[in-house]
Amino acid sequence: MVAALDGRGKGFGDARYRALIDLLVVARKDQGLSQSALATKLNRHQQFVSRYETGERRLDVIEFVDVARTLGCQPDIWTT
Repeated sequence: MVAALDGRGKGFGDARYRALIDLLVVARKDQGLSQSALATKLNRHQQFVSRYETGERRLDVIEFVDVARTLGCQPDIWTT
């Protein structure tokens, strides 16, 4: 309910969520991984990666942890 009160959306349009996904995209690219290569490591289809990167679908917290761990990211350093 707080998001509705402070003007921030809860979807892909939320700047905080977009920034989080942008960090995952940068991490993927920094490792030289294609969407397909990351998807293979996640045991998913390439479309899974494409859809969360473009905002067609939203990652849930478990999916986020799986992607972050696969990329070797430390999610706690992203908090501000």
